[in-house]
Amino acid sequence: MAARPCSTRKRRWYFIDNVAFERQLGASHGDSPTTLGTTYWVSDLRRVCMRGHCLCGAIAFEVDGPAQACVVCHCESCRRQCSAPMTTYIGVLDGHWRWLGKPPKVFNSSPGVERTFCDHCGSPLSFRSTNMSGVMHFFAAGMEEPEKFAPTLHVAFEEKLPWLKLADGLPTRVGPNYTKN
Repeated sequence: MAARPCSTRKRRWYFIDNVAFERQLGASHGDSPTTLGTTYWVSDLRRVCMRGHCLCGAIAFEVDGPAQACVVCHCESCRRQCSAPMTTYIGVLDGHWRWLGKPPKVFNSSPGVERTFCDHCGSPLSFRSTNMSGVMHFFAAGMEEPEKFAPTLHVAFEEKLPWLKLADGLPTRVGPNYTKN
């Protein structure tokens, strides 16, 4: 997988499978990443955090690990939380994300499911399910660069609103759990 460079000031950013890396310009080593198995090793690059926040900016978070998945969910709970016909989220393993400053409010929407939101502006930020334990799911629209996260799957497709027409060719799955085959 080739890296896509993006320069800002004195740093060069690389995005490989939705993971950001940076390298100070002027370093003497090469820019090219190499692949070893399924892990990407990037010469003289440092992994950097991707950030997200609510509408008013009172609640922020950062992710320092790769997204486990980026999926579109059609379940009624996600639709109602986001007031949208569907929503897109990324799954991030615990230990690879953190709240910056004040944590969000938590709402237990159903047994085993926690949903977070900003108590000032009301923006939905994430959800966690015991059925997919060890993973926090952040809504892609809350990321500072949501365009970096392209969905690969539709989940809870049986709950899709009938008037919603999709032609993206992505696979679909019954139920919200994308971790099961």
